[in-house]
Amino acid sequence: MSLQSVFILAALSGVAGLVLGYLIRWAISMSKKTSMELVIKQTLLDAKTEAQRIVAEAEKKSLQLSDEHKNLVKDREVQLKKLEDRLLKKDELLDKRQLDLDRDSEQLKEKIADVRMVKDHLQGLENEHQTKLEAIAKLSEAEAKESLVAKIEKQSEEGLLQRMAKLERESAERLDRRAKDILTTAVQRLAASTASDFMTTSVQISSDEIKGKIIGKEGRNIRAFERSAGVDLIIDDTPGSIVISSFDPVRRHIAKRALESLIADGRIQPAKIEEQVEKAKAEVAKIIKEKGEAAAFECGVFNLDPRLVLILGRLYFRTSYGQNVLQHSVEMTHISAVLAEELGADVAIARAGALLHDIGKAVDHEVVGTHVEIGRRILQKLGVDERVIKAMQSHHEEYPYETLESIIVQTADAISAGRPGARRDSVENYLKRLQDLEGIANSFPGVDKSYAIQAGREVRIFVSPKEVTDLEALKMAREIANRIESELKYPGEIKVNVIRELRSIEFAR
Repeated sequence: MSLQSVFILAALSGVAGLVLGYLIRWAISMSKKTSMELVIKQTLLDAKTEAQRIVAEAEKKSLQLSDEHKNLVKDREVQLKKLEDRLLKKDELLDKRQLDLDRDSEQLKEKIADVRMVKDHLQGLENEHQTKLEAIAKLSEAEAKESLVAKIEKQSEEGLLQRMAKLERESAERLDRRAKDILTTAVQRLAASTASDFMTTSVQISSDEIKGKIIGKEGRNIRAFERSAGVDLIIDDTPGSIVISSFDPVRRHIAKRALESLIADGRIQPAKIEEQVEKAKAEVAKIIKEKGEAAAFECGVFNLDPRLVLILGRLYFRTSYGQNVLQHSVEMTHISAVLAEELGADVAIARAGALLHDIGKAVDHEVVGTHVEIGRRILQKLGVDERVIKAMQSHHEEYPYETLESIIVQTADAISAGRPGARRDSVENYLKRLQDLEGIANSFPGVDKSYAIQAGREVRIFVSPKEVTDLEALKMAREIANRIESELKYPGEIKVNVIRELRSIEFAR
């Protein structure tokens, strides 16, 4: 067989294979098509069956709901019928009652008419009788009445005057006794101590060797302490104690706490002194807050502004004529509450007015004006009730008494201040002079702070080196001394010490 025949046979075999493959694929395709049609037909049949079942159930449910609705409508109709019958019966009853009321009203009208006729008849008889009496007496009713009253007044004039005088005298005596009873009750119910409150100004030390540490080399420690705390340290031969001198109780207390901390620590040098003084200031600020809160709680005065509580606490370190102002205010609050209860006034307003009456004294050396005016401005700024302001502003009669509570506060102030031994005028005058010294110094421009020390014999003034030169510091000392000589009265002489110190501080990091 030739090669050409082989190629022809191979070609024929390939064609035959292709035809056979196509026929097999067509047969498989037709088989699958027939199977899919059967599945679709079966699905449609199942869907129709399920739809018929759902429709049947829906029809059954609809019939049930329709029956239930008909039963509900029927029950509602029965209830409405019963209600309609009840309303008809009530309507009939009301109609009957209205008929009865109309009948009674007609009867009352007839009786009123009868009574009016009888009254008119009696009035006519009375007028006729009176006319006959006036004709017999030859006097009208008014003339007879006036004549009778004049005769009785003339007969009883002296007795009435005596009776009125007696009643007036008895009323005055009774009111006086009542006022004394109220004041006595108020004072007796508050048997508080009246001893004057002076802050401790001496610090106990275990050994006199500590005095040398406090003084320091060439006195640098004591100078740093006096400058930072604003007090005067008196270190003399008195064994076992160091005296702190300052008219300001807050400064004295800060200095006392700082000095005690330094002595306990043992490291006494300028940097440590400044640190302890600042720490003591923070501690005293905490004490001031606690004292203000405790006073408000004890007096039953709540919901005060926190800033007002802080100002109130500062009164713990303030004295007036030797009497502690915070203790005086608390005592006044209790007295005012008793008086308000006895007199029927507003107890809460009386309490608040008494507690806050001297609030201006906490800052009177820092602000211009009387302590009453300063206190009014503080309370107004912090939104205190106007009734409380009216109650406190009249305790020195700078403002008129506008309310009963203002009179109560003034009375309580007089009672508290008038207790035997409660106040010392000489101490107050002394403190006033020291405050005036600092006030004059602080009025000059460039002054950072000033301290009156040595019992008022010296005033130390620290000036800003950026604002005041050395030459101006000398001039300022002379001007302050001249003002003190012209404005204040004092024994001996006062040393004016103007201090100008420049500190340059930098940090190595």
